[in-house]
Amino acid sequence: MTAARYDVIGIGNAIVDIIGRCDEAFLADVGVAKGSMRLVDAAEIQKIYAGMGPAVEISGGSAANTIAGIASFGGSAAFIGTVANDEFGRIFSHDIRSIGVTFDAPPVSNGTPTSRSLILVTPDGERTMNTYLGISTNLGEAQLDLDMIRASSILYLEGYLFDEPQAKQAFRAALTAAKEAGRKTALTLSDGFCVDRHRDEFLKLIRSGIDILFANESEIKSLYQTESFEFAAENARADTKLAVLTRSAKGSEILFEGETIRIGTFPVEEVVDTTGAGDLYAAGFLFGYAKGLHLETAGRLASLAASEIISHTGARPAVSLAGFARQHGIIS
Repeated sequence: MTAARYDVIGIGNAIVDIIGRCDEAFLADVGVAKGSMRLVDAAEIQKIYAGMGPAVEISGGSAANTIAGIASFGGSAAFIGTVANDEFGRIFSHDIRSIGVTFDAPPVSNGTPTSRSLILVTPDGERTMNTYLGISTNLGEAQLDLDMIRASSILYLEGYLFDEPQAKQAFRAALTAAKEAGRKTALTLSDGFCVDRHRDEFLKLIRSGIDILFANESEIKSLYQTESFEFAAENARADTKLAVLTRSAKGSEILFEGETIRIGTFPVEEVVDTTGAGDLYAAGFLFGYAKGLHLETAGRLASLAASEIISHTGARPAVSLAGFARQHGIIS
């Protein structure tokens, strides 16, 4: 097996996050439940955008956030996603390249706009997401750079992208390329509703070749259709080589063979915005795993990254995660 050029390559929705603060009255006015994640059409997203206040626009998307976090730790990272030849496509491409992530996808001109997510943050830090999927769901095998996948230590797949048939084919083609090159594969379940839509296919995918599974407590319980976290965790242990399960304030659990490693949370003075907490947790873990660190150390890096991201607005690190980890004595 040849040496890897990248620590991690991610495949997911290329979305521009538009993050703004609002009160709960605004959520009621636009008819959206606080803390929810819903899909909207182009007309609805324009309506909400017109009514919201000042906002920060930055390249986002779950897997893209994870890849950005890996770059912030000092890892070598690449991303595969689809953007349109429009203003938001240029924002996404510029932002993700500017932080050192390899992103070579040419923009597509077919009339469908670049994907956007309006993230409304209330004073308590809770985020409500209104997502227009746009062109990102058009990703298929034609957009895959198989040589880049083969040159990456870990292939990381975003469950959110799994809705369209061509995306499912792309997932399978990417997994095949990674496995043939002797690389590791990882999947994040992304969202409980995502699991509800694709439970059987996710289980088949996990059992047939996923090395690292990421899920939060609600997602893993949904996957195994149980109210018991312990029951779900044991099923995850049986179905994959390595399961990494987050439990919000309870910390996280890393399940490897017969071992369970429990990771605590890092203290945060104020929870400002929970957007991207799971994405950055995955970033810390994947970085540590790719560098051959002990699983507990990888988990501590993951927890640290999650604590940094919820301390400010937005799903991208506000400081160098490599420096942050050195300050906490996790890496030298």
